[in-house]
Amino acid sequence: MAVCARLCGVGQSRRCRRRQRQNQQDQGSDSDMDEEEEERIVGHKREDVSGGGGPVSAGATAAAAGPSDACEYGSADVNRGGCLDRPSTGPPNPQCLLELPPELLVEIFSILPGTALPNVALVCKKFRQILNTETIWRRRCTEEFGMKEDLRKMEVGGVSSRDVYVKLLHPYRHILGLWQPDIGPYGGLLNVVVDGLFIIGWMYLPPHDPRVEDPMRRRPLFRIHMLESKKASVECMYGHKGPHKGDIQASTVKKDEFSTKCNQTDHHRMPGGRQEEFRTWLEEEWGRTLEDIFHEHMQELILMKFIYTSQYDNCLTYRRIYLPPESSSDLLQPGLFKGTYGSHGLEIVMLSFHGATARATKLTGDPNVPAGQLTLDVDLTRPVVLPDLECQRNIETLSRVVMGMHEEVQRQAQQQANTTPASLPSTTEGACGDASGAEEKEADEGASPDICQPGPSSLGSPGSPSSPPEAQPFVLPQGVMARNEVYPRTCRKCFYGTGLIAGHGFTSPERTPGLFVLFDEDRFGFIWLELKSFSLYSRLSDQLGHAHAPNMERFEAMLRNMQSWTS
Repeated sequence: MAVCARLCGVGQSRRCRRRQRQNQQDQGSDSDMDEEEEERIVGHKREDVSGGGGPVSAGATAAAAGPSDACEYGSADVNRGGCLDRPSTGPPNPQCLLELPPELLVEIFSILPGTALPNVALVCKKFRQILNTETIWRRRCTEEFGMKEDLRKMEVGGVSSRDVYVKLLHPYRHILGLWQPDIGPYGGLLNVVVDGLFIIGWMYLPPHDPRVEDPMRRRPLFRIHMLESKKASVECMYGHKGPHKGDIQASTVKKDEFSTKCNQTDHHRMPGGRQEEFRTWLEEEWGRTLEDIFHEHMQELILMKFIYTSQYDNCLTYRRIYLPPESSSDLLQPGLFKGTYGSHGLEIVMLSFHGATARATKLTGDPNVPAGQLTLDVDLTRPVVLPDLECQRNIETLSRVVMGMHEEVQRQAQQQANTTPASLPSTTEGACGDASGAEEKEADEGASPDICQPGPSSLGSPGSPSSPPEAQPFVLPQGVMARNEVYPRTCRKCFYGTGLIAGHGFTSPERTPGLFVLFDEDRFGFIWLELKSFSLYSRLSDQLGHAHAPNMERFEAMLRNMQSWTS
């Protein structure tokens, strides 16, 4: 790139200099500074600028901008390494940045990050004047924040692209991305994005139960804009009376945390009082009326959630969450899934891979198992080869296979506990759960026939030749309840895993054995043997920006923090 700069006449090539000196004329500086200030910043024109302590050379800047920029705006064309003379828009032999044509400076400044431009403006008056060019700030808004709206519309209204960057996008850049609201056990998923000329916080809601395959629903909670003045305005979008005044406060103690506050909560109220608010909320949240829900326990859960969540009035604290990192060795692409959880409806989980383990962490939760907890823990070193369809329909057959693996895991954990410090057995017991009841039940029933039980040769590592084929028939055992009767009838692989269950208020939590079923890249399921229940999970198809974890260490630290929030 430096060679290209020299060929274009802005570097130190003697041949190009000699050609340009023939037509050189004395020209004054393009800067409107006085001579003393120009002397201090850019040095003498005749000074050799290649030294480390000298002023900034135009050749170095052109090289940093790239060969195409240097050749386009320089004093000569480049054709296969040669110089072709053409009229110059600037001094015939520029020795510093100040002597470059304004259009080249605009191009150079446009590729700098927006955070560096204030320092550029401090160099001299000419730079400060050039930085008032809207093209520079338009490009920064587009490249750094993905703003697709035509900013010229706002410029016509008196709000410059520079104001949009300096007063809207840059100050609120720290809240872009995925967040989990602190709403007790229920959690949630907030995605803050640049949407048109706004920054909008979208709350993502699962589809209505049990349509797990449907797309996610979105509801705006707040927005930030500059439509009415030359400063950013925060508006609360909660309620049914339109936008109203709100506020956003960043935490001064914790970096990845911010809070929202509504300054006009009366906009959230309805003329019919709490009853009308509840009916409206129920139709939006569940897509039905209370009369349509005949299960008494489910009615209690719904009413409890409404009372708990409505008390916040959109005055919430949010904590940043990341999407899990990807690896070529992952069983499937990690990410966010929506799944069925019985009477609690659909909930959002995050599937991630940690070596030979797959984990699903709740982003939304319920009074039994709250958000942030590890709902599924799958051992990828323990695949399960399903028997034929007739044997699959027998819940006892599947239970014997899975419980056999569960007992083996417990024995290994016990052996490891005997050779490790005394503090480890309690952790192991919590991870595996209590299978004593299942062991006694199996002992009472006696030995099982071998015809439907896979032998040792059927169990291998995920990549071994003995692994199941890519597609095998699958059917739920009789007696297993499923919220969605429409589930895939073929699967790729199955693995032993455990699921987290607990009483109301997250009391007596324990891990119970089950079967993880991989259907395809976008769907998986889990059979809860003790509950005789089946959960189907479907991938979120929404594009979520500003959400990828910097590294695996940061992601795992986030998971630990999520569990501590609701433990």
